[in-house]
Amino acid sequence: MMVVISPSKMLLKKAAKLLSNRAFSSSQALNAKQMTVRDALNSALDEEMAKDDRVVLLGEEVALYDGAYKVSRGLWKKYGDKRVIDTPITEMGFAGIAVGAAMAGLRPICEFMTFNFSMQAIDQVINSAAKTFYMSAGMINVPIVFRGPNGAAAGVAAQHSQCFGAWYSHCPGLKVISPYNSEDCKGLLKAAIRDPDPVVFLENELLYGSSYPMSDEALSNEFVLEIGKAKVERAGDHITIVAHSKAVETGLDAAKLLAGEGIECEVINLRSLRPLDVNSVCKSVAKTNHLVTIEGGWPQCGIGSEICARIMESETFYHLDSPVIRVTGADVPTPYTKSLEGLAFPQPADVVTAVKKVLGVK
Repeated sequence: MMVVISPSKMLLKKAAKLLSNRAFSSSQALNAKQMTVRDALNSALDEEMAKDDRVVLLGEEVALYDGAYKVSRGLWKKYGDKRVIDTPITEMGFAGIAVGAAMAGLRPICEFMTFNFSMQAIDQVINSAAKTFYMSAGMINVPIVFRGPNGAAAGVAAQHSQCFGAWYSHCPGLKVISPYNSEDCKGLLKAAIRDPDPVVFLENELLYGSSYPMSDEALSNEFVLEIGKAKVERAGDHITIVAHSKAVETGLDAAKLLAGEGIECEVINLRSLRPLDVNSVCKSVAKTNHLVTIEGGWPQCGIGSEICARIMESETFYHLDSPVIRVTGADVPTPYTKSLEGLAFPQPADVVTAVKKVLGVK
């Protein structure tokens, strides 16, 4: 279906949007402080460790080296060997220790240097952490956070470049968080640490050094976001774009390009993959009547597939004016070669092409 917008309406909409964006940008510049994702995560860890002495951090190089990505910078000096613990290179071993510590009353944060290495410990994450509350008839909680970088970085090849969002969100008993910006990372990591159940917290290595605005509320020690609530990052009327983690940035970049052609995209940041905030997606689709999903993971059995199924099974299906398109990573192991690596993951141009196809626009 073609998007038909009269020139006069288009100009009015674009002018109103520009004024709105300028007003927001001005107030944001006056009131918001920029913070990197790395520092936001560090702040969340520090605040929760100060608040509750049951919170401990363990993993490879998290203590003396300040973390492989400097997320735990300064914490070992502040809290000492009993709270920030360097482990051997044995994911199954230290993940098992962390799960046992959680069962015994601590609140461990188990860092994987990359979630690709969590495959070594998947028995502990799934069979021990995720299932214990159910199998103990609610007698034993496992308040643990498994965190670290997820998905592709740059030039690290196939064995270090998988997205585990769909893998872990498949499993009942886990909460799975996939944050985008600094506010997401701080507010949701604090929520994860306080949660009584196991949480898989999927960060993105490529975003650690990226800076995003932090409101005064987000800078406070008590800033916590609710797990399972998506956020509308950009409002729009013509099509809904749903993404998580770094793919949100891809969606926002594509939305800017499309806005120049009079197509206004509503970009939704899922934040949480389990529980999945389908209601926010359905509400948006009921308004826009079109949907594109983006993710860095493989297409088969992905997050986009789950969203498509949920839409099909709900009344929202009748609001769709055209089929949903999924923009995903290529269905291949990640290439090491730089020229091929860029082709293996969604780019803004791929999203622009998908949106135009859904809308029937050339």
